Amino acid sequence: MEEQKNETGCCPRFNPEPWEDKILNWDNKRFIRDKVKCLFYMPLNFGQVMQRLDKKISVSGAQTPDYLCLAEHPSKWRMDIFLAVDKEVKNVENVFLSGKYYVKVYEGDFRETEKWCKDYAEKAQEKGIKTGKMYMWYTTCPKCAKVYGKNYVAIIAEII
Repeated sequence: MEEQKNETGCCPRFNPEPWEDKILNWDNKRFIRDKVKCLFYMPLNFGQVMQRLDKKISVSGAQTPDYLCLAEHPSKWRMDIFLAVDKEVKNVENVFLSGKYYVKVYEGDFRETEKWCKDYAEKAQEKGIKTGKMYMWYTTCPKCAKVYGKNYVAIIAEII
């Protein structure tokens, strides 16, 4: 996947084509992890967490390949953020993901998430894919999605 030009000074324009309906093979793909406070799944301090991570990434001289930022919702009160990086970042939890992952991209309002998850499960089942841990990739912030006229969300789940 190639890096895209950042037109807004914030989130780059997302090209869904390289990701849509793909199987990813990750072998110790490097991420940094942090936690976001939520209220009934709605993030409360997402921007602050991302700014904190961005500072740590800048200090370490790391890059964020594909601007890949996965969100996992272990409860309605917390979201774990996994931000892809190309090297170790100090003073933050460094984690690695390995295995095969199935990706499907959706476009629309976040209120459609339940519908997307149902469709994702159906598509995976049709392909004979049994999924495990599921992540959401909110590819742009709401402001950038408005500028670009598209709000892409990729669902990425581990194949078990």
